[in-house]
Amino acid sequence: MGMPGGTKPGTKTDPFDETGSMRKGDTVPLAATRRAGLVDQVIEQMRQAISSGEWPVGRRIPAEPELVTALGVGRNTVREAVRALAHAGLLEVRQGDGTFVRATSELSGAVRRLVDEELLDVLEVRRALEVEGARLAAIRRTDEDVRGLEELLDERNAAEARQNWPEMIERDTLFHLMVVQSSHNAVLAELHRGLTEVIRASVAVGVTDTPGGAKQISHDGLLEAIRGGDSERAAREASVFLDDLLERHAADRH
Repeated sequence: MGMPGGTKPGTKTDPFDETGSMRKGDTVPLAATRRAGLVDQVIEQMRQAISSGEWPVGRRIPAEPELVTALGVGRNTVREAVRALAHAGLLEVRQGDGTFVRATSELSGAVRRLVDEELLDVLEVRRALEVEGARLAAIRRTDEDVRGLEELLDERNAAEARQNWPEMIERDTLFHLMVVQSSHNAVLAELHRGLTEVIRASVAVGVTDTPGGAKQISHDGLLEAIRGGDSERAAREASVFLDDLLERHAADRH
């Protein structure tokens, strides 16, 4: 697990091996921090490692002594940075096991903590963003957007046919992200992107809660509406399956 620098773990240019440990004799592609605002600088560099995917969600980050060496700061500085990122929801400290990446941004980290107990709230926010995103996508999408959506939906449907639910969930999540990106509204897309982890979790809930897996959920109509420039139908197609999930979870809450 490397630090920011664009290399993959285990390569000759990456100073960290596959377990996240630093190799002997290697330098670290992370600039030593200046004395002023050390904690803030460390937080920013660690946040960059997380958001860029250098430290993927679910993986253990390098141990404290390795971070001290990589950053050129003291243990207390590293501990404060880890504590701040854990409080923000990006990291999770597991006593005796290390520190793991929990989310890619403060927003997704904060919302992800609500998934289990407040899934209904998450679904309501997701619906608001995706319905408007779909409506705008039908108006503003480019030919390249349509090709990307077609490819992702084909991959999603193929995974569904194979009953490869993890891959289906991943492709379904990416499809929804691209629908909103096709709205070409930067603020809407950024808000939606910040919810990636909880969107993936809510997609998974939809799959596991639906009889027969995901087979009762189809996004073909949504793609057709966006391709055809039908904004009202696109909004309707985007809302229908989320409305079903909302109704079921609202009933569960009461």
